[in-house]
Amino acid sequence: MALDAICLQAVVAEVAPQVQGLKIEKIQQPTRDQVILLLRGNRRLLLCASPSQPRLNLTALLRDNPSQPPMFCMLLRKHLSGGRILSMEQAPLERVVTLRIEAVNEMGEMGTFSLILEAVGRHSNLILCDSEGRILDCLRRVDFEMSRQRQVLPGLFYHLPPRQEKQSPVDMEETMFRALMQEAGPEVQADKFLLDTFTALSPLWARELAYRAGGSTDCRLGRAQRLWEVFSAWQARVRQGEFRPTVIERGGKPADFTFDSVLQYENAGEMRTCESFSAMLDDFFREREQADRVRQKGQDLLKTATNARDRLCRKLAMQGREYEKTQDRDHLRICGELITANLYRMGRGMRTLEAENYYEEGCPRVTIPLDVRLSPQENAAKYFKQYNKAKTAEKMLSQLMAQGREELTYLESVVQEIGQAESEQDFADIRLELTEGGYIRGRGKKQPGFQRKSEPRRFRTDSGLLVLVGRSNRQNDKLTAKTAEKTDLWLHTQKIHGSHVILCTRGAEPDEQSILQAAKLAAYFSQGRGSGKVAVDYTPVKYVKKPAGSRPGMVVYTTYRTVLVEPEEDLPRRLAIK
Repeated sequence: MALDAICLQAVVAEVAPQVQGLKIEKIQQPTRDQVILLLRGNRRLLLCASPSQPRLNLTALLRDNPSQPPMFCMLLRKHLSGGRILSMEQAPLERVVTLRIEAVNEMGEMGTFSLILEAVGRHSNLILCDSEGRILDCLRRVDFEMSRQRQVLPGLFYHLPPRQEKQSPVDMEETMFRALMQEAGPEVQADKFLLDTFTALSPLWARELAYRAGGSTDCRLGRAQRLWEVFSAWQARVRQGEFRPTVIERGGKPADFTFDSVLQYENAGEMRTCESFSAMLDDFFREREQADRVRQKGQDLLKTATNARDRLCRKLAMQGREYEKTQDRDHLRICGELITANLYRMGRGMRTLEAENYYEEGCPRVTIPLDVRLSPQENAAKYFKQYNKAKTAEKMLSQLMAQGREELTYLESVVQEIGQAESEQDFADIRLELTEGGYIRGRGKKQPGFQRKSEPRRFRTDSGLLVLVGRSNRQNDKLTAKTAEKTDLWLHTQKIHGSHVILCTRGAEPDEQSILQAAKLAAYFSQGRGSGKVAVDYTPVKYVKKPAGSRPGMVVYTTYRTVLVEPEEDLPRRLAIK
């Protein structure tokens, strides 16, 4: 769900006391819509103006930054680096939060800047203003052609977004509430009445109040006699700031979040209370951020890999049909033999030959088509030539189909890697791999700028053993062939694509718990992530070999054992080395 004004109020109430007075040490912009303020005390304030998931919270997630900072990030660094947060305020019942920051201005004097987050869905924006309220710049510039009501451009004075012509749910009194109900009529749905009448009320809570008042989310006002009592109780909790960060789960996965428990889902959803709103937002948007990264940065790579995979599947299907045809080639040889055996009774210009097939029991008579333009001997030679051609085709098609299946396995592994890529360097490695494989045309000169060296994912088991997980096929090869010791354990999912996992044993025998945890990591970073039980093979690295000329990530292994494990969502987070 989008962050509504009441939930944002709860977040601001939690975060504001923790950041007030702190110095801004660094400013980062990992994606187009995200800005992170690194504050003294190792706190990271996330300001996200994404159209689909705008929010503000203290984040514990580490995000990779681009090699070249965007222009807006450089502007923020120029004006706000070394500054101190004076306050964090939310416009009443609006999804707009203003950070007042004291920093040195261009004249070398202390000045006040405003960093404003407008978390208003597809119109979300992040705006920097000077002490006079004049806009210095913003993430999304809005000119007159885009909006005639309100422009957001450098040099203009900042104004709040236009307010909705609705009632305030916090200040509503019983007399007015019942008058509005009577005016709406008894046949209007209660949740629609609440949404149309009050600002800052989300659809989730409109349905929840209707459910609590009338027993169902779609009840009419005529049946919701207790609507004011339910509404006033909710109103009192909001006024007093009685908020509980709650995640709504369906099927074990986060489906929604809110500032208090809801009852409308009954047995279809489970309520999970988090320790803080910041932790709740981190947890809820983690996978969504990953999907957005793949969609934004890996879209072209995914399209290239899937197109190559689909094209190869069609090619293999066509080769399979051709291969099936070659299996009937003995019929061509028999026709040639029968023509040769009956040359004495044949002449030029015959259209067919009827002869006894002495290759079958009972010698049944068969009719063999002939080419009237050819002599009997030439017709026999034609059938023998077709037979030899089919025999050669079977051999060649077998080799081509084997190569095609190997390439298909490789491309499916690349698609899986793109889906689990996390950082800009991960995508750069996969792009380089596809370029070297001839799937992407080279861009000529290398892009300028610093490129961080790609490292495998690092985890530590509860017993203290290091676990390394490859991020790409090329890194899998390096991890298995160069980084790992011969006595370390190598793990990989059985018969499905996944990362190479190395359990560093330091030459000793690893404990069962460490092996199980490493196997669960192997299952999580594979195509079996969303499955139940996943088979994972493990063996010492000395039994893993890479065939000469094989594609990146391809290995063969022997003397292995297999363990069945279930991928766990929380395990990688808990074991990750930060």
